[in-house]
Amino acid sequence: MADLRALSESAIDSSKRSLDSKVSKTTAWKDFMSLIKIGIVNSNMITTFTGLWLALHFNNEGFFSNWGIILLTLIGSSFIIAGSCVINNVYDRDIDPLMERTKDRPTVTGTTNPIKAASFGIALIIFGLLLLLMTTISAAIIGMIGVFSYVVLYTMWSKRRYVSNTIVGSISGAVPPLIGWAAVDPNLDIIAWALFLIMFAWQPPHFYALAMRRANEYRAAGVPMLPVVKGFDTTKKHTLAWIIVLFPIPFMLTSLGMPFVILATILNIGWLFLGIYRYNKRDDIKWATSMFVYSLQYMTIMFVSMVIVTLL
Repeated sequence: MADLRALSESAIDSSKRSLDSKVSKTTAWKDFMSLIKIGIVNSNMITTFTGLWLALHFNNEGFFSNWGIILLTLIGSSFIIAGSCVINNVYDRDIDPLMERTKDRPTVTGTTNPIKAASFGIALIIFGLLLLLMTTISAAIIGMIGVFSYVVLYTMWSKRRYVSNTIVGSISGAVPPLIGWAAVDPNLDIIAWALFLIMFAWQPPHFYALAMRRANEYRAAGVPMLPVVKGFDTTKKHTLAWIIVLFPIPFMLTSLGMPFVILATILNIGWLFLGIYRYNKRDDIKWATSMFVYSLQYMTIMFVSMVIVTLL
């Protein structure tokens, strides 16, 4: 018994030393970047900018003559996204220690005070909405919808209760290009809605692949992601189904020209082919990894190409 107690105390001390080491190695800047989820902010800025750019292009507005609106939109959008992510971190600090990719967040390690972090997140959201309000009322309203869908509908309501949490969360992830378009043209064109639909349909296969790779962590945290509740085979079928949903959407963007429609269709076919080709392979994690990597490339190529074709 004494030996077991000694081993237990040793393990606890070792864990504390490991945590102290991680905390000591961190910096205020790294904590800040982690707190606002800078990766999510950056990726959403790509889609926000694309919405802005296309709205300027199709409304015959000059880019440099509208630099004020562009800055207000990009900064305002980044602030509300960052603020929403901060609140998500604060709310999830009880389950984040159970997951490898989230266990080092400052809200978990204790380097950030939860109340101060939540107050900071709310301040970012308010300031961001005020900046969007300086563009158009529509942009601010859409921004509020995005915040509500991510913080309330996803983080606080569906994430821990329903297997459909990924689909609910896709609403907020699809909002940024609408904000970008609305900041220039409050009357949302079909192009803006096409961007929304692409982002909405892209997210389930992207996050299902991620969830398959992290299934054990989600299971430990009690988060009912599709692979945890329904298994890998069902998740793979749902992933392919959502990729098929993407197929008709590029044809809503014929105003960008047939070269873009062809490129988008090739990207869709490539993603579906990849999923089917490796479907019956024994290693489901390799399947998920390849699908996850493709999804990142898909989103970047799709939205960057929308800007490029307008310059040709």
